[in-house]
Formats: sequence, structure tokens, C-alpha cells
Amino acid sequence: MKTPEFRKSSYSNQNQNCVEVADLDSGAAVRDTQNRAAGHLEFSTAEWRAFIDSVKGEQL
Repeated sequence: MKTPEFRKSSYSNQNQNCVEVADLDSGAAVRDTQNRAAGHLEFSTAEWRAFIDSVKGEQL
């Protein structure tokens, strides 16, 4: 299993509470930038798409 390559939005700055996202073969992984040692959450492709669609549709 390869190590996920996490990235943070270019809209984030150093003083904000942020999360990082990594693409996985099975979906996406998300972790807290202020507590990376706590690990990450994994979401299936369907779950991640539903989340992104909700954000884009301003439903969250």
C-alpha cells in the first residue's frame, strides 16, 4: 500500500484550521493539518463525490 500524498488548498493560509486531502484508488483520505499524527479518515469514491457535490451546490 503506497503512502497517500496529502495536499492543502491554495486558499488556506498558515493561521487557519485546515484539512488536507489525498486521492486514493478507492476514494479520498482527509486529515487535520493541526493533528496529522491522529491519522486520517477514508471515504469511498461515492461518498467523496456526494460531499463535493454538496459543497459545490452550497448544501452544506
